[in-house]
Amino acid sequence: MSSTVYLETSLIAFGFIFFAFAVGYWLGRYRASSAQNHGEALVCRELQANFSGPYYHLLNHITLKFKDGTTQIDHILVSRFGVFVIETKDYKGWIFANAKHATWTQVLYRWKFKFQNPIFQNMRHVRAVQELFDFLPPEAIKSAVVFTGRAEFKTEMPSGVYTLPGLIDHLRAATEEVMSLNRVQFCVGRLETARLAISGQTDLEHVKSLQRKHGGPN
Repeated sequence: MSSTVYLETSLIAFGFIFFAFAVGYWLGRYRASSAQNHGEALVCRELQANFSGPYYHLLNHITLKFKDGTTQIDHILVSRFGVFVIETKDYKGWIFANAKHATWTQVLYRWKFKFQNPIFQNMRHVRAVQELFDFLPPEAIKSAVVFTGRAEFKTEMPSGVYTLPGLIDHLRAATEEVMSLNRVQFCVGRLETARLAISGQTDLEHVKSLQRKHGGPN
């Protein structure tokens, strides 16, 4: 085989490999996005069903400018009893978690996957809301991480992490008032003013921000 033919064959083979990799990558991204959207929709539906009226205001998919980039929050529930910043994870399989570790492990069949500690992830979200609501005491903004999928924790579930029924019970148990109804309305108005538009361009800018800072979701 001449060197020219060998080069052409190698380039074609490389092209097929690259194409297969690209298709696999984007299919994986699509599946992950679909699962995440399913979990977020489930949390949104349950929150709306259980917490409505003048005492509660739910905002979903909020992107805020924060420090030198942006941060994207799944849900914020504003109430007289606090501002709850909620991170949703729609996972299956076994979860091995430690509140102090930077990454947790998901075991799905024989495969292991590392993912960012969602408690750490959500703390950035909480700090962004605390900065926006600088007129509230920091402890009025509370973090909650909820797992909505068929995941089983093989370690003790860390504090501040819940199943969806556990999250609903946790929110119902918050009965100590920390602000008036007028202040609740003011908080909602400030969030609506500060949030970036829900659009593909906003999501793209957020991804670029993450790549510059961490190379991962936040």
